[in-house]
Amino acid sequence: MASLAVTASATGQSATSYKAPEHVGGWPGLVSGSNETEAQASIDLGPELERDRSPKWLLDEQRKLDKALAALTPQKPGMVDAYVVVVGLDSDPIFGREAREAGKVLSRRYNAVGHTIVLAGTNGDGPSALPNGSPHNLAVALARVAELMDKKQDVLVLYTAGHGAKVGLAYHDADDGFGIIPPARMARMFDELGIKNRLLILSACFSGIFVPTLASDTTALFTAASADRTSFGCQSDRDWTFYGDAMINNALRQPVPLATAGANAQALIAKWEGMKSDLLPSQPQVSIGSKVSTWLTPLEARMPKTATPMVGRPAISIFEQ
Repeated sequence: MASLAVTASATGQSATSYKAPEHVGGWPGLVSGSNETEAQASIDLGPELERDRSPKWLLDEQRKLDKALAALTPQKPGMVDAYVVVVGLDSDPIFGREAREAGKVLSRRYNAVGHTIVLAGTNGDGPSALPNGSPHNLAVALARVAELMDKKQDVLVLYTAGHGAKVGLAYHDADDGFGIIPPARMARMFDELGIKNRLLILSACFSGIFVPTLASDTTALFTAASADRTSFGCQSDRDWTFYGDAMINNALRQPVPLATAGANAQALIAKWEGMKSDLLPSQPQVSIGSKVSTWLTPLEARMPKTATPMVGRPAISIFEQ
C-alpha cells in the first residue's frame, strides 16, 4: 500500500525538499521536588514547557487553533452525538500521519463530521496546516467540545498518538515543546469539564497507567500497552505504530461492535509481536464500563455498514528491513 504521506503533486513540492523537525537536544528538567513524593506531585500537575518559540509561529499557531475550534458545530438535540478529538503529541511524522488517518476513521465510524478536531504536527511532507498537538491545545479543544456537547448524552472520542513514559503521555515537539500528561491531569480536565461519556484510545508506551484513574462506568478505555510495557513500531519514517495499525487501520474500519474491534486489535498485536521472539508482549488493555451501552448502542446503530480499505504501509513491514 502507498505511504500515508501526501504526494508531491498534492503539496506542490518535492517530498525530499522538506526536513521534518528532529529531536536533537536532551529532554529538559520538568519535574521539581526533593523526594519521590514531591516529584510525583509535580508530575501530576502536567508540566509543559515551550521554549524560544518564534512570535510569528505563535501567532500562526493561534490562528490555526481558532479556525479549527470555530469549525466545530453544536450537537443535534435529541440525538447522541460523538465529538472526536485526535492529538499527535510528538513531532515525529509517524504520529502526524497516524493522527490524521485516525481522525478520518473515527469521524466516519461515529458520524462526527463537523464534530472532529485533529491536532498534530507534520506528516513529513511539509509544515503542518493543523494546530499543534500539544497539551495546551488539547485542553483548549476539550473545553470547546464540552461547551458544544450535551454532556448528559453525547460522548467524547479521544485518540492520542505519541510516546509514553511510566508517568504519562509525553509531549515532544522537536526541541521546542516538552510536556507530560499524567493520568491525574487528564482526569481533572474531564472532571472540571463534566465529560463523563468517553471513548478513550491511548496509543503510547506504558499507557495502561491510565486505566485505574480513568476507568468508570461510562468510559470505554483502550490502551496500546499495560502500565509496565512498551508498545512497538514508532519509528519516525513509518506510517503506523503497531497499535495504530491494529486498532485504527484494521479493527475500527470494520462494521463490528467496539468490544469486538478491541479484541480483534489485541489479537493482531499478539500475532505481530509473536513474529519476533525478542519482543516482550505489550499487553494492550481494555476497560469498558457497565453503562457504556447507554451512549454506545445509539452510536453503533448509525455506524456505517461497510468497511473502508486500509491505507499506508503495514506496521509489520518494519520486520522486512
